[in-house]
Amino acid sequence: MKVAVVGTGYVGLVTGACLADVGIDVVCIDVNAEKIENLKKGILPIYEPGLEAIVERNTRKGRLSFSTNLAESIKGADVAFIAVGTPPGEDGSADLKYVLTVAKEIGENMNDYGVIVTKSTVPVGTAIKVKKAIADALAARNSEIAFDVASNPEFLKEGAAIQDFMKPDRIVVGIESERARDIMDRLYKPFVLNGHPVIFMDIPSAEMTKYAANAMLATKISFMNDIANLCEIVGADVNLVRKGIGSDTRIGTKFIYPGIGYGGSCFPKDVKALVRTARENGYEMRILQSVEDVNEDQKSVLFNKIVRRFGADLSGKRFAMWGLSFKPNTDDMREAPSLVLIDKIKAAGGTVVAYDPVAMKEARHIIADAIDYAKDEYDALIDADALLLVTEWAEFRSPNFKILKKLLKQPIIIDGRNIYDRQELVEQGFEYDGIGLGEPKTA
Repeated sequence: MKVAVVGTGYVGLVTGACLADVGIDVVCIDVNAEKIENLKKGILPIYEPGLEAIVERNTRKGRLSFSTNLAESIKGADVAFIAVGTPPGEDGSADLKYVLTVAKEIGENMNDYGVIVTKSTVPVGTAIKVKKAIADALAARNSEIAFDVASNPEFLKEGAAIQDFMKPDRIVVGIESERARDIMDRLYKPFVLNGHPVIFMDIPSAEMTKYAANAMLATKISFMNDIANLCEIVGADVNLVRKGIGSDTRIGTKFIYPGIGYGGSCFPKDVKALVRTARENGYEMRILQSVEDVNEDQKSVLFNKIVRRFGADLSGKRFAMWGLSFKPNTDDMREAPSLVLIDKIKAAGGTVVAYDPVAMKEARHIIADAIDYAKDEYDALIDADALLLVTEWAEFRSPNFKILKKLLKQPIIIDGRNIYDRQELVEQGFEYDGIGLGEPKTA
């Protein structure tokens, strides 16, 4: 079986590498020549635990290759995944220009039957547009090559994408013919030996499933952040509340940890796109609009705590920031709460010195020298007025608090992820403030 994957971003590269790892012949295609040359040398454009080893192994064995030539790469492909970006437009809608451009090029160059699969997150109805773009391109060449379209949304968690792909809890595939079903069933057979299913459905339902899944998870996060904010006002402890509700099997423990808002490439974009899709169809997604509103407000929670403690004028104040990526185990800073916090601190006259285990290169690309970069987490603390915990990397969970207290100008920790024990730190002489824990406590 031959598979072509168009797009070597997060989804495309993980998809191509994991398919190759079970023995499938895969070519990954991208218009960015520099990216392709780097991939041939084993230099990846993203950080994802375990991915580099899989790419190296399968490139060496000849199962995984990289190309800028879609015309040649698409020939003979049983399945072609479209995994290019769908950036949000000004109105929140998903921009499909890259998806449809690829569809047109596939139609111009395919030489035999294949299943064309949208792997990118796309609004309901996109498959119809993809099918038309391919059909129009085939008609222009007077070709009657048969093809099918399918929708196969990804459900990968950044930082755990390899595990999610290799041992999925479910695979959703939208199809319109038995022939396409047979091919997709054969493609994914190695990945469902754990007993979890390939769920086949119609294409619109598959397209909607991706948005509904991300919207539900985003809703849980914003709900818990809303509860945390109220806990802080009324004097309740959101950590205890979380345990109390998480023990209910109808609710569960996942995605109910309070924090400083969600970010990344999926939740913000997908919530906006679903709200926009509903609006285009004359319906208002009132809950999801509130989910987005709460999330945007939550990104300012740490800054509001800083202002309450230090005042609105932060001139001369220096803040150590631990974590820049929107979550641990990734260098992704898209829609990261850290960016909002940095902007607000600088606008108030303060400075930031940050450390992140993997995201500082990406931060330099996005914000250049807007902040100072520390060589390690302790270096960031020197002469800082407070420590801001922004991303809950594992290496931040058990620091040497004696060193923290010695290096900080003032022993103040503002914890945006509630990873530290408030009582323990208060007893050690720290001033500690978390999310949803009532009034800050001091020794």
